[in-house]
Amino acid sequence: MASAFFFFDAEPLCEPSAPALDACALCAKPLGRDSDIFMYMGDTPFCSEECRHEQMQLDAIHARQAARSAARRPQQYSARADPESSRHHESRKVSVAT
Repeated sequence: MASAFFFFDAEPLCEPSAPALDACALCAKPLGRDSDIFMYMGDTPFCSEECRHEQMQLDAIHARQAARSAARRPQQYSARADPESSRHHESRKVSVAT
């Protein structure tokens, strides 16, 4: 007699980036099989709407900080750039066979 095997019973192999659905991603509270799981960003589990909302706020803060630091970076490099090198354009004649 063949035994039944379900896809969801299989343990994922070599997927460190995919969080397991056994604990809240923020507070690490264990998630029971009969409890509600609140998902965020597709595959990140949370035990409550409050934990999910807190993670969303943290992600928004990190995104704003990253945008600010990215906005500052080009100014730092453009101050060092040689203004003469940006004005110089090389041109040459190219013959075209007809």
